[in-house]
Amino acid sequence: MSLRHAVLGLLAEKPASGYDLMKLFESSLSNAWPATQSQVYGELGKLTDAGLIEVVAEGPRGRKEYAITEPGLAELRHWLTEVEPSRVRRSDLLLRVFFLGVLTPLEARTYLATEAARAERQRKGLTELEASIDWGDDPISVHGRLALEYGLRISTAQEEWARWAAGQLEAG
Repeated sequence: MSLRHAVLGLLAEKPASGYDLMKLFESSLSNAWPATQSQVYGELGKLTDAGLIEVVAEGPRGRKEYAITEPGLAELRHWLTEVEPSRVRRSDLLLRVFFLGVLTPLEARTYLATEAARAERQRKGLTELEASIDWGDDPISVHGRLALEYGLRISTAQEEWARWAAGQLEAG
């Protein structure tokens, strides 16, 4: 996934300003694809230059509202249907697991306990986020809920695995 497609996807729902997009990133996409304000505004310029979005309104203090164009929608649809998702196979966490034998048994179990606690914090944060959102039946709510559920399930599995792995090391 790229920031380009995240911005196009948000604008496919409705026109928005850079500020509005940042709010959407913070409330919905930040767990899947975080972005900074400078990245989003930079991408808006690139997408405008490429003709994939356009400025549809200008307001006070230079506020611009952007909308996706037909070529932008075609690019988003192409990416959704024809581009294979990146399935990164690198995991710093698992690489460390392979080398836990270098550590003392206590250090290895501590590493796994720390990972379990991290996953638990992530799951709790997602649970709080889920409760704080006023879910609607609009596409962003429906599909955002699906993505949030993925995060909940992954963090739960990571927590359970780390606790299990620590128990395996303790058992010998």
